[in-house]
Amino acid sequence: MMQHPVGLAGRRVLVTGAEGRIGRATCAHLTALGASVTAFSLPGDEAPPVAADRVLHGDTRDDADVVAALEGVELVVHLAAIPSPDLAEWTAVFSTNVVSTFTVLARAAEHGVSRAVIASSINAYGGPYNSHPVLPAYFPLDERLPADLDDPYSLSKFTDEHTAGMVSRHWGLPVTALRFPMTAAQEDLREHARRTAADPSSGVREAWSYLDVRDAARAVELSLLSGHAGAHAVFVAADTTCLATPTEDLLDRHGGTVPRLRRFVGREVPIDLTVARTLLGFQAAYPLPLENPPAASDAG
Repeated sequence: MMQHPVGLAGRRVLVTGAEGRIGRATCAHLTALGASVTAFSLPGDEAPPVAADRVLHGDTRDDADVVAALEGVELVVHLAAIPSPDLAEWTAVFSTNVVSTFTVLARAAEHGVSRAVIASSINAYGGPYNSHPVLPAYFPLDERLPADLDDPYSLSKFTDEHTAGMVSRHWGLPVTALRFPMTAAQEDLREHARRTAADPSSGVREAWSYLDVRDAARAVELSLLSGHAGAHAVFVAADTTCLATPTEDLLDRHGGTVPRLRRFVGREVPIDLTVARTLLGFQAAYPLPLENPPAASDAG
């Protein structure tokens, strides 16, 4: 008989955004670990069932819906959001995301939840969706990277991280804000890599980073089991870029005059993953297979 880790076995976990890409993987992963999962999503069209023993539909901006979802809950994973500035009117993108995060974290803290995880994003620094030709202040990207905010989604993720800090400060709730890059199943990541290989400059603002959705679920698990106090933003990504070209060559060609705080070995992703390693003990286990040769524009 499979033995579940004692850390999550039998514990009630609320997962918002449960029908999303990361949400489904997280529900399946936590259920496999023996957790009792409450899956919470917006009402909508008939969707494939999620791996959870309790499935609810409602609005994470609504106090009554959130309070009802928190019944018996000890741990919270908040993934619900409008995940792009292009998916709704800009006021709706920003207001939905920030009100949702504040409502879930504040009610969770009042409810006595012991730990929370929220989905932040690499976009919290503002680069990927920026309408100006900006590049990161330096490589490798890290959690201290200055923000240049130019769109409502990035602003919402930046605000969510500060909401986590405020809730932690006021109520003492430990919160991990995971800064996810492009996160998907392997098939979708391979297609993303092929598109990026055709235009390597398109990936520079995201440091050519990616994460398998199974690794995202594992990062959530480790965040729930972490013993840290306070609120922490944490970059999580695969150790390598999505391209075959060595990282130093990519930066030489597409990184402009952006300073490099250190040199990069082989295809090492130019994101500092130290906090993920030391705070959470996280390292990605599902790298992309090296199938895309250097694009013609990147050939020596």
